Amino acid sequence: MTENFMNNQSLADRDHSVLWHPCTQMKDHENFPIIPIKKGQGVWLEDFDGNRYLDAISSWWVNLFGHANPVINAALKDQLDMLAHVIFAGFTHESGVKLAEKLVEITPEGLSRCFYADNGSAAVEVALKMSFHYWRNLGQTQKTKFITLENSYHGETLGALAVGNVALYKATYAPLLMDVITVPGPDCYAREAGESSADYSIRRFALMEQTLQQQAGSVCAVIVEPLVQCAGNMRMYDPVYLQLLREACDKYDVHLIADEIAVGFGRTGTLFACEQAAISPDFMCLSKGLTGGYLPLSAVLTTDKVYQAFYDDYTKLTAFLHSHSYTGNALACRAGLATIAIFQQQNIIHTNKQLAALMAKAAVRFNEHPNVAEVRQTGMILAIEMVKNKQTRESYPWQERRGLKVYQYALAKGVLLRPLGNVIYFMPPYIITEEELMLMADVAWQGLQQAVKD
Repeated sequence: MTENFMNNQSLADRDHSVLWHPCTQMKDHENFPIIPIKKGQGVWLEDFDGNRYLDAISSWWVNLFGHANPVINAALKDQLDMLAHVIFAGFTHESGVKLAEKLVEITPEGLSRCFYADNGSAAVEVALKMSFHYWRNLGQTQKTKFITLENSYHGETLGALAVGNVALYKATYAPLLMDVITVPGPDCYAREAGESSADYSIRRFALMEQTLQQQAGSVCAVIVEPLVQCAGNMRMYDPVYLQLLREACDKYDVHLIADEIAVGFGRTGTLFACEQAAISPDFMCLSKGLTGGYLPLSAVLTTDKVYQAFYDDYTKLTAFLHSHSYTGNALACRAGLATIAIFQQQNIIHTNKQLAALMAKAAVRFNEHPNVAEVRQTGMILAIEMVKNKQTRESYPWQERRGLKVYQYALAKGVLLRPLGNVIYFMPPYIITEEELMLMADVAWQGLQQAVKD
């Protein structure tokens, strides 16, 4: 079938006969067909029947500067004529070197070494293994554990899944996973009436301090998502928690891994979330927005102190033997360079502050809705907590799939919203206009009204 005769139904039927999609109960598509996308431009996606959808979630949080961005397109076309990929063991290339130099330049002070992988979960695996292996190379073989926060999410490969704490993703695979130490988190949705986010975060940190005091001798690292637990229903906390955690990790000789895969590259209002606490982690995991939503690539930034623990004669067997076939892919690295260039040349962080204010304004009405417990925002991430009872914060039963009703309604109105359970959220590309922001909020409001009907 040629493209001229293709439509949504024909491609959806072909898809259903051969494909298995991520994070999906495929039987749902018997009643709610999958949507084939033909092209994207700016914040808009277009299907084969000519319907358009505003990409309010940046295609799973990866797209920063719109679909078919001319700057990134031009960079990739240029790179494609020179080099698409080469083995990154024993070889290197200009785009890989330049991107590493840029990442060292723009990430918090002290992160001086870059290790590439090809997706967020893989980056977390690298950081976990590197931390464990560091202590082993130093002769501290008793350090084998990791500390994580409740409600955390770090990916779906087995190591990354183990250090996460969202039961929906983790419970089924629990028998396969390593044991970790889970500490109650600083999620400020649970703070007392009248209690500030900072005070609540400080109060909750006492539980982390206690755990480190008791178990640091066996712990390699603490892993956290700075400021926003994205897959954990977009729950947020105050930067003071990160400040206290950095101090405690230093005090108890434990690594700090900052998983900035979802929150990095401007999502929280600063280039990296750690900046708001003025800290440098021992490992920073980056992916998603790293290539502007074009190609899979991730990077783990770490310190020279960690690097030197592996640097020795081959016969000492201290090398970090971790690899991916597409490590340091030249096309992906070039997309990353173009993405960073847009940040630096167009002063994106400054303009994002204005966009974030407009997004807050567009969402003000949700605060008074009888089925909204909280509207929370950190930078370019805004979340609306939909509940059955505003006063008691009683949640809707998950089986009712109220968020799915918002999703379906929004698609019918030309907006791609994909709630996390009963949490509607906005995480649009940074090129969205005020008019498009208002459309996004209007459709979300209407979708909420539909979803809460009994």
